[in-house]
Amino acid sequence: MPKFTVLSRVDAYVDYVAEVEADDADAAAMFAYYDGSGLKWEPYGTVEFDARRVVTLDKNGDEIEETACGKG
Repeated sequence: MPKFTVLSRVDAYVDYVAEVEADDADAAAMFAYYDGSGLKWEPYGTVEFDARRVVTLDKNGDEIEETACGKG
């Protein structure tokens, strides 16, 4: 199964990333959003936002918008 990097915004101004094995990028984001508590999240930088959001990153580290779960 391929691995995807997902980005999670859960604390004010802090981004985290984790590797997720999934069939596709959308499934990776959904898994991280709904059942990501067991993932190994690592700090990834800072950004200002207002709500929880999880999105899969492409190979360049850019967000794949259509995989976004939550608001942000």
